[in-house]
Amino acid sequence: MALDLTAIILTKNESIHIERALKNIQGLAKHVVVVDSFSSDNTAEIAKAHGATVLQNKFINYAKQFQWALDNANIQTAWILRLDADELIESDLRAELEKKLPVLPADVVGINLKRKHIFMGRWVRHGGRYPLVLLRIWRHGHGRIEDRWMDEHMVIWGGKAITLEGGFADHNLNDLTFFTTKHNGYATREAIDVLIQRRNIYKRDDALNTKSASIQAAVKRMMKESIYNKLPFTISALLYFIWRYFFQMGFLDGRTGLVYHFLQGYWYRFLVGAKLMELENALDGITDTEEIKTRLLEITGHNLNA
Repeated sequence: MALDLTAIILTKNESIHIERALKNIQGLAKHVVVVDSFSSDNTAEIAKAHGATVLQNKFINYAKQFQWALDNANIQTAWILRLDADELIESDLRAELEKKLPVLPADVVGINLKRKHIFMGRWVRHGGRYPLVLLRIWRHGHGRIEDRWMDEHMVIWGGKAITLEGGFADHNLNDLTFFTTKHNGYATREAIDVLIQRRNIYKRDDALNTKSASIQAAVKRMMKESIYNKLPFTISALLYFIWRYFFQMGFLDGRTGLVYHFLQGYWYRFLVGAKLMELENALDGITDTEEIKTRLLEITGHNLNA
């Protein structure tokens, strides 16, 4: 019998993944909601054919889309699972959930999962990439997503979180062109997020802490914002890559690992810094908040008023 659990999956042109994702959680979640950003492929049709409820909403950023899902999906179950279309719950985690979820005490309102990353068919075990401890399951009414343009986490209240040990994999089947294109978009949104904080464009969402999310996520956020983001990106990106590749032994992931750690741990971080510099230069001398938003819309295509 399926667990008292609703899985929410956000999609945009995920025909390569969505059938695999839905088959993976078949019989585990009582209800599956796919929130599609008007895909141009047959993602929505595949999802409907496999029993998912499909809603559609214009995409602004991940946080706003996921919160829209929470507000509009008419969730009736006791628990909610946040799942990406390219993520998989492995058999040992499935068994752990089936055994433990129905009998958790009332003071447990969140569940952290240990995510592994599969890149070019290989598990990236080193460089600080495993495990990534992420809060992905929470009691209905006890969680929301941070309001951020990038690096958003689920936060909980009213109880504590536990961590399960079973396998949880991010296994994207697309090629390197997709990877770099996706991270190029991520870099723009992350640069916007840093700029929002620097210019105090919006009140900062400070809900993430060691009680509302995983300790790992809270500590990484603190290190990033209090140290990393204050260094020149020409230095910080290089230091981060050296830390990951040598001190956290990313070199043990082999040639495939070198590709991943260089692209995700150096190129991407450098790109975020370069885009932030570009935006700062374009906004030089502009202090009015609404004028800043208008200029950012012109440059990036992202509407901060949406």
